[in-house]
Amino acid sequence: MSDIYANSRSTTDTSVRKRDVNPTSGMCPICIKDCKVLCEVGKSALRGREVLYPDTEQFGHSTASSNKDYGLDWSDFQILTDCIGAKGIAPNPDAATFPAVDIRTVAGGVPLSVPVFTAGLGSTAVAKNYWDGLAVGAAISGSMQVIGENVCGMDMDSVITGGKVTHSPDLTFRVQRFRDFWDGKNGEIVVQTNVEDQRLGTDVYALSKLEVNIIERKWGQGAKAIGGEVRIYDLNKALELKRRGYIVLPDPEDPAVQKAFKEGAFKTFERHSRVGFPEFKGFVEDIEWLRNQGAKKVFLKTGAYRPVTTAFALKCASAAKIDLLTFDGAGGGTGMSPVPMMNDCSTPTVYLQAQVMDCVKIMKENGMYVPDIAFAGGFVNETQMFKSMAMSDLGSGPTVKAIAMARPPITAVMKAQYFSELAQKNDLPGQFTRAYSTDPEKFMIAYSDLVAKYGNDAKNIPIGAIGLYTYWHDRLGVGLQQLMAGSRKFKLKYISRGDIASLTERAAAVTGIPMISELENDLMAKILLE
Repeated sequence: MSDIYANSRSTTDTSVRKRDVNPTSGMCPICIKDCKVLCEVGKSALRGREVLYPDTEQFGHSTASSNKDYGLDWSDFQILTDCIGAKGIAPNPDAATFPAVDIRTVAGGVPLSVPVFTAGLGSTAVAKNYWDGLAVGAAISGSMQVIGENVCGMDMDSVITGGKVTHSPDLTFRVQRFRDFWDGKNGEIVVQTNVEDQRLGTDVYALSKLEVNIIERKWGQGAKAIGGEVRIYDLNKALELKRRGYIVLPDPEDPAVQKAFKEGAFKTFERHSRVGFPEFKGFVEDIEWLRNQGAKKVFLKTGAYRPVTTAFALKCASAAKIDLLTFDGAGGGTGMSPVPMMNDCSTPTVYLQAQVMDCVKIMKENGMYVPDIAFAGGFVNETQMFKSMAMSDLGSGPTVKAIAMARPPITAVMKAQYFSELAQKNDLPGQFTRAYSTDPEKFMIAYSDLVAKYGNDAKNIPIGAIGLYTYWHDRLGVGLQQLMAGSRKFKLKYISRGDIASLTERAAAVTGIPMISELENDLMAKILLE
């Protein structure tokens, strides 16, 4: 397929002068000197490495993803409906209504009120800027919030003694903010750790000082196959992060770099973290060590690596008896993942899940322990969630117990917060106010539900958190209930591989899900002639 966006992408704020671009390079057929439009090549000539990343001016208040068509996604499958019988409820019109569908799940031993949780959101500025809404929103939704990598290392108020963190106000705040509204039963707060965190002792600090119950080791994510990156606006902070052992580019200790920064030639430094190189024996021993340190549950988050690495991750997770293993498909990111990497590296989600299910089938056939699995990578709605869980059934119910999201929860929180700010300034769009009023307590449709649950304390819930709750419960939750009722499956454990069919030959070839044109052909005559 052609790559017409190779030289112009909204993520890098680049464009082209002509629409009929070269389908291979994405360049205008005629490139001229007298052109003020900045394409990828032109902007790269001026700003170099900055053009590798999503629009730097929006860092901290944006998320980014690829815009590449991978040739196969969840739209290549169709959900099959039924009207004969029901599973999980009496097949009675008065009982089998869609609000009666139970969408609760247990992932990694953690009960969830909705089968979705927020994947690791760490030191990237957008997570910190919107943490109030994200953490409280996850708590009131009865879900999990994973605190991502590098939080202690990036906290300028951290106390580091002998190379180990002994106090981090930022991590403390992030844990506590979730617990402020947590019911103690549904959902949990999880602390994720990468190579830098392990060196700093973030795991031990979280377990011993903050009484965190769950640690998640991180091998990578679908948006990038390198360490995490963030932008740094302050020279002194850049210097301190380099002293702490991070990779900071350009070198903040270089006098020429300092001069260029002070003169405004560039506005931000890049902070990069290292990548790990897991080994089987070392990983299993590490997980045992974590449990000895007090971890009640241990998760693993991995990226969309090549097939043999996917198998390796499952083998390690099985041997170490990991509670929850999250696979993250290619295509999305929450901070500043390199745009070329988001587009053209790693395995897209549907292909990745097909590989995972091939491995799980082998594991089950050979009596191996299979951890609960979560999938991430471009999920935004309930149809995609249903299809992923259905594909993961190998005869005993879905192996995928929940879907992890990062960009959509951030968007839900940002949008709710922004529209509340617009309401305070009397600057809401006219069409919106005519339809939904100017009062956040009215245009946030789930607000009354939270008042009924929390009473006067509902006023203490951040507006962004209400947005996340509304998105997860009032949209995804109700939408999933409707889909499941249409398939006559009233509990998540009854969703099966037979509930979806492939619409394209590629989908059938990659996943083994039969084409809808071939499905049950052998049974139709039997039904008619019995």
